[in-house]
Amino acid sequence: MVRKILLLGNTQLYEVSEEIKESELEYIKEVVGDLHDTITDFRNKNNWGRAIAAPQIGVKKKLIYMLIDKPVVFINPVMEFGEDNAEQMEVLDDCMSFPNLLVKLWRHKKSKIYYKDLDFKDCEMELDEDLSELLQHEYDHLD
Repeated sequence: MVRKILLLGNTQLYEVSEEIKESELEYIKEVVGDLHDTITDFRNKNNWGRAIAAPQIGVKKKLIYMLIDKPVVFINPVMEFGEDNAEQMEVLDDCMSFPNLLVKLWRHKKSKIYYKDLDFKDCEMELDEDLSELLQHEYDHLD
């Protein structure tokens, strides 16, 4: 189901998300379906959008959905920026919660994300450049 994306200024966007418990997976799968439908609808209307965080549709859970080549679900993600990942890059950041605004900021060029998948199995992913920036942005939505 396509959900309304909360816009900048909505106080729900500033609340800290809760960790997902394994017992919530059936509910989370429904939310993932909504995130997929919502980002697909947004793309069709705006011709951009690669990932969305659950808080953007009013679900205060630590959940990110990325749709680039194939869907990737990040449950309870934790990002790491080691000393060897200290190099940063300046980016113009856009967001589905403020679609007509670009914000200049600094992001780590490299990072690592630890997360659980939809089977609640531990996963990790090394991120470079645009993927590092993208997941840092979505991660910010969780806290």
